[in-house]
Amino acid sequence: MLTAHDNEFLCRVGPGTAMGNLLRRFWMPALISTEVPEPDCPPVRVRLLGEDLVAWRNTDGSVGLMQNACPHRGASLFFGRNEENGLRCVYHGWKFDTEGQCVDMPNEPAESNFKHKIKAAAYLTEEAGGVVWAYMGPVETKPVLPRPEWTLVPDEQRVVSRYWQENN
Repeated sequence: MLTAHDNEFLCRVGPGTAMGNLLRRFWMPALISTEVPEPDCPPVRVRLLGEDLVAWRNTDGSVGLMQNACPHRGASLFFGRNEENGLRCVYHGWKFDTEGQCVDMPNEPAESNFKHKIKAAAYLTEEAGGVVWAYMGPVETKPVLPRPEWTLVPDEQRVVSRYWQENN
């Protein structure tokens, strides 16, 4: 039987926790590819390791995964507009790329470099087997994306589904 302290140590997976830091060192399935079906589709909510995130499919087909709260005023980026290779916050119009870098600030003068100082927490993603995989750890320690055998089956011969299970 675990002590209350040991249980807390093992169950907490948020940023900065021991188990959270460990689990962020591995690729994990974040969502099914069909949940972000086509470029410039609406963003979707994702919760991974205690973090509220949003995912979207960029105009170029890549998938972005970043913090839900806009770094400016904390507005939910779930309500943002997915347009022209970025996600635009509906509050002040700041636009972010899949790496979390602010690429457009319509309320700043054209010569301003302020947007280069703003960055949202964003995570690496790759698609394999009809699943969008996320890596939330340090980029310099990123492992190779695992390729379980089911990810190698052709799309027309594979069915991917998910279910919700509460765990401790």
